[in-house]
This record gives sequence, C-alpha cells and structure tokens, in this order.
Amino acid sequence: MTRKTRPAAPKRNQPKAAAPARNVTQLVAGMPERGFKIGEAAEVLGVETYVLRFWETQFPFLRPRHSRTKHRFYHDHDLEVLRLIKRLLHQEGFTIAGANKYIRENGLETLLASKPTTVVRPELTPSAGEAHPKSAVDGQTRRVLSDVRRDLESLHKMLE
Repeated sequence: MTRKTRPAAPKRNQPKAAAPARNVTQLVAGMPERGFKIGEAAEVLGVETYVLRFWETQFPFLRPRHSRTKHRFYHDHDLEVLRLIKRLLHQEGFTIAGANKYIRENGLETLLASKPTTVVRPELTPSAGEAHPKSAVDGQTRRVLSDVRRDLESLHKMLE
C-alpha cells in the first residue's frame, strides 16, 4: 500500500510582502463605481490593510464610506488623501502627529491640489549666519530630534 503525502502547508506568521502600487492610469481605469474595497485600495497604494485601518484612527479627516454591512469603500478622493499621508509618513519622514499638524496648518485641499514636492522643514535648514557643520547625524535622526525640540519648546511656552 502506497502512502500519500500531503502537500506542505503554507508557513504561518510570515508577513506578506506589500504589493507594489499600481500606476495612476490603472487606478482610474479600474475604479469601480462603488469604490475600492480596503484590500483593493491597499494593493493600489502598496500598503497592508491594517495600515489603512490604523490611519483611519489617526487621521480624523480620513473617513471612507461604509456599506450597510460595514465594508469600507475608498473613492478617488480617499485614495488621494491616502497617497498624501503615505508620502508624508514614508518619504518625507513625518511622524503621525507631525503629519496631522502639517495637514492642519496647510489645509488638506490645498495639499491635494498642489503637486507633490519635497517639504522643506524650516527647523532643519541652517540660518544664514550659521555655518553648516558636518555631522554624523542622518536625516531621520535629525527629524526626530527636531520634533523633540519643537515639543520641548511648546512645553516651555506653556510653563511660562
């Protein structure tokens, strides 16, 4: 009697690599009238679904429509907002609090209407009178330190 072997079960607890973001023409052409479900939107943006759910809790202006069965549907405006959030967090190096503040100060619609450009944060640029010292501090560390400094300055103002 021959023994049959089962195919190997897929490994669990292995994070699935995020699919690369689709290009804009595929997005516009493939957008269903109902909008994208969360998995489809995550695939378009190149992030996982739990990231979108988390961003909904952190950014109050991000509110996709929900069906009667509580399924999320992301429309083109929602996807533009998500692209802005992703750019600020992943490319510009903002913290979630910093991205929220930046969007509040500059206006969501203004940022969506403008072309995506690199944000020049004033606290990271040396003043005209200062010489720019060579330092071993990388950009990410510098941004974190700038955020800490800004928070400390605001606390100092509150205590005065």
